[in-house]
Amino acid sequence: MIRTRFAPSPTGYLHIGGARTALFSWAYARKHGGVFILRVEDTDLERSTPESVEAILQGMSWLGLDYDEGPFYQMQRMARYKEVIGQMLASGHAYYCYASKEEVETMREQQRAAGLKPRYDGRWRPEPGKVLPVPPAGVAPVVRFRNPLDGSVAWNDLVKGIIEISNTELDDLVIARPDGTPTYNFCVVVDDWDMNITQVIRGDDHVNNTPRQINILKALGASLPQYAHVPMILGADGERLSKRHGAVSVMQYLEDGYLPEALLNYLARLGWAHGDEEVFSMAQFVEWFNLEAISRSPARFNPEKLLWINQQYLKTADNARLAALTTPFLLRDGGDLANGPALSDVVQLLKERVSTLEELADAAVLFYRYLEPSAELVAQHLSPEAIPALTTLTNNFMVIEWKRQTIQETLKAVVAESGLKMPKIAMPLRVLVTGETQTPSIDATLELIGRETVVCRLQKQLAKIPA
Repeated sequence: MIRTRFAPSPTGYLHIGGARTALFSWAYARKHGGVFILRVEDTDLERSTPESVEAILQGMSWLGLDYDEGPFYQMQRMARYKEVIGQMLASGHAYYCYASKEEVETMREQQRAAGLKPRYDGRWRPEPGKVLPVPPAGVAPVVRFRNPLDGSVAWNDLVKGIIEISNTELDDLVIARPDGTPTYNFCVVVDDWDMNITQVIRGDDHVNNTPRQINILKALGASLPQYAHVPMILGADGERLSKRHGAVSVMQYLEDGYLPEALLNYLARLGWAHGDEEVFSMAQFVEWFNLEAISRSPARFNPEKLLWINQQYLKTADNARLAALTTPFLLRDGGDLANGPALSDVVQLLKERVSTLEELADAAVLFYRYLEPSAELVAQHLSPEAIPALTTLTNNFMVIEWKRQTIQETLKAVVAESGLKMPKIAMPLRVLVTGETQTPSIDATLELIGRETVVCRLQKQLAKIPA
């Protein structure tokens, strides 16, 4: 049974990189009929917050990345970690180290000065025939893992290929702090072991942790998962992704009017590809997904491409769903949905012209909130010779069948009768009725606004014009 996991640290929001890791882990489990687990690594007590946990859960829920088990919290598993540490101490795979932080730092400074790699020198490591110092009174020790001194750690990374690290590059890792709390690398190992994780899919910033974790797993007699280290995401300028590149909370994309399926589609294409396919459903993604197709090079985040993909999804989305999603944006813009056309009809008219729900609301608000045109705007677009034609048009609008085609035919007839060009009448008509200079097709716009409102606005605005 394939078992993957996503294990975020709740020291902030769920960001783009974390969401992509979750997506790849989720898709691999779904592809193989396996289990996807959510695990919250909350042992960093100084930085972990309940608000960050909630933000992660909200982000996963909004994206639709459903998990089969969890969320599990490391802080609730402390007894298990301490149990395993006790077993390792008893078996000789771990030992107490009484070197203070100051001693370790001095040790590393001396090594740097000598041109050596800074590392713990093993002074408290028990060896046959070695006499250890007397433990200093009143000093609480850390627990260190007894890393092998020779040989190497090698694994076939499912993204990067064969990776091999000599054990001489690794010192004895601290697995428990002086207060007894276990460290990150140790908790991860016990969690992956207990949860029978078969594939660890994570960012390649964890590559250096992997040989240490493999050695601990071997010491525990545990089976090893396969590892897949996914290259990081960079900004379009090649720099590490930051807020200025769009590395904001996943939930910010909800607030900015993106559809979750569009964001997932874009994240899937960040470092993975299936031919030239750009827009695809999550069902297609799961069917096509494989770790071998993940690029070994960093991906570059392109906000314009994300916007384009979101636009493609808006064009084909269900109108009723879009109406429901757009409503909060419209209310924020001051729209009165009780006085206006069915929002789903407005969505149908506008959705191919916009890239986000926020833009959709901005375009739709004219149907639910009248923007009184300024005198300057009216003067700019309404010429004296167009006034009689607009008066005639207003009178005709009062009696015709209120359908788009009839509105268009009536407008064309009045334009022909007046001898003016269409823009000379259509533009001031648009301004007087909507207060805007840009709307969808004027006949479609007027149809949705409704006869009574259109006639009332025209009469009110034309009455203001001096005879």
